[in-house]
Amino acid sequence: MAKRINDHLSISDALKEFVADNKLQKGLDKVNVRDVWNSQMGPAIEKYTTAIKLERDTLYVQLSSSVLREELSYGKDKIVKMLNEELGKELVKKLILR
Repeated sequence: MAKRINDHLSISDALKEFVADNKLQKGLDKVNVRDVWNSQMGPAIEKYTTAIKLERDTLYVQLSSSVLREELSYGKDKIVKMLNEELGKELVKKLILR
């Protein structure tokens, strides 16, 4: 049986340690980016979003509307800044709309 290192460990600290030990942060970041995109961009844009993929520091967003893609392309920098602020870290550096 494993030995306890610390008898008094908060749940949040235990979860952070578990994520770090099992190298799960990249996967969690991908899920978090998807959730933040949907919450920040709203239901109208979420309806036209078909795929969201985070690779390294680039966020690829596939949209089913070419008109919406063109409109969003004008505010890429603002969108990246907004997403990073909501995530609490500089995770997305480049946004590619497809």
